[in-house]
Amino acid sequence: MKIIPFYKNEKQLIKKSASGNREAQQHLYEKYAPKMLGVCRQYIKDIHFAEDVMVNGFVKVFTHLDSFRFDGSFEGWIRRIMVRESISHLRKRQFVVYDDSIYDRTVLESSPSSSELDVAHIQNLIDALPEGYRAVFVLFAIEGYSHAEIADMLSISEGTSRSQLFKSRKMLKEKLKQQNIIGYGTE
Repeated sequence: MKIIPFYKNEKQLIKKSASGNREAQQHLYEKYAPKMLGVCRQYIKDIHFAEDVMVNGFVKVFTHLDSFRFDGSFEGWIRRIMVRESISHLRKRQFVVYDDSIYDRTVLESSPSSSELDVAHIQNLIDALPEGYRAVFVLFAIEGYSHAEIADMLSISEGTSRSQLFKSRKMLKEKLKQQNIIGYGTE
């Protein structure tokens, strides 16, 4: 079976979507939804909440599609919307906690059956971080935002962002050591 593309290029698809063409919007959604769910999932532990945030993000994408100027990557533009929606969700749910004592109370999970790290295992380790640690870690280590940008997004100081990143990395490192995934001499 040969697949016939509906649109010759992405620019045409975006323009049709911006003009309200539901078929084009559906095509854009189907193209980017899996990746954007992954973005939301990095910030939000519960898959159901992550899906809700992604759908709300796509509502914003289609509402503001006419503001996309084709200067950069369309996927990057959508990704920024999803990151902002995820952070907004965390703020509304009041899950982002910047508490130094939470590190001491966090229970470390059991070790995996094999020493190989796969994406699901890494995501589980990140999910086990306290919400505040996870938000800063994902924004810095995965999304590539600076501490100044993170501080602005989360309404915290740059020092708090740096501190949360340090503590999240330390916690992840301890979990990996406890699970015998990283060995001696890797510090």
